[in-house]
Amino acid sequence: MSNLSSLKLIACQRQQGGNVKDARRKKLSEKLAEQIQLAKAQQSGASFELVKTRTVRDPKTGERKTEEIPRKLKPWWWAGDNGKTCITVRYGAKTLEIVKGKNAIETTGLASVITTLQVLKTAVEAGELDPQIEAISAKSKPDIVMPKVTPAKTTATKAA
Repeated sequence: MSNLSSLKLIACQRQQGGNVKDARRKKLSEKLAEQIQLAKAQQSGASFELVKTRTVRDPKTGERKTEEIPRKLKPWWWAGDNGKTCITVRYGAKTLEIVKGKNAIETTGLASVITTLQVLKTAVEAGELDPQIEAISAKSKPDIVMPKVTPAKTTATKAA
């Protein structure tokens, strides 16, 4: 008992799930980091390719093995009509509205795209875009109404 007496023992239960806001921030922050890496690779002329691993069963031997397959990564920026570069922030398949009525950021070139993405990443990590993320997440959730189930009536028949 002397070993256990040196520890601080408490009664505690682990909370299920996590903080939804932190998970959403982390998701968007990781996607912004991927975009930053893509922009840096384009700036230096190198290629950038994300890979994901998947497990495949060999049809001949039945053995399972993991293989890496390339994952598509589309840039969030494009050349605008006026020759400037426009950037949108995407959360899933939706474009995030950064400020009410404005969904894109105008920059001058690829170097400023990198700095803009880095500023956005720090803003996301600080929680400045939490209301916008929450709004877009709420839109994508379908309102599912479960029908009320009433128990079926059973009739018992008496055997004569």
